[in-house]
Amino acid sequence: MEPNIEPPNSFHLLSAQGWLELGNLDEARIELSQVSPRFIEHPCVLELQWQILAKERAWDKCVALAAVLTQAAPDSPAGWVHGSFALHELKKTSEARDNLLVATQRFPEDPLICYNLACYQCQLGALDEAKEWLRKACQLGNAKQFKKLAREDPDLRPLWQSGQE
Repeated sequence: MEPNIEPPNSFHLLSAQGWLELGNLDEARIELSQVSPRFIEHPCVLELQWQILAKERAWDKCVALAAVLTQAAPDSPAGWVHGSFALHELKKTSEARDNLLVATQRFPEDPLICYNLACYQCQLGALDEAKEWLRKACQLGNAKQFKKLAREDPDLRPLWQSGQE
């Protein structure tokens, strides 16, 4: 929990996270609604709101909220990654890729950005670029974890089917 969110707000945030993990979005929203209005644009609150919307597959709202998160937490790649994921879910994969290519300028060492770029490039048919982004994600992050994730990710299926492992 963020140190600058004090009780009882931190308790509401933790409760909302718990309800979300249990799959009860209504209770998660109720708990979030009890967080003080002064924290409404706190990155932790925005992140949890995004997760709720993502569970509902409200991708247009996710894109908008990710933009707010990017502004609220400029030193975090989360808003960029979330926004691109939502764009991809809206079948705007080129836009998702372009968004993350911009993010690589700000976060060149972020393995999750690289991994998602691999997915988007793969879905766009750019298999060589996808392979390079996946290689970079493995170099920057936990290679074993990324390789396992990649083998199960349907977005990377064209890469595996082409034999370009």
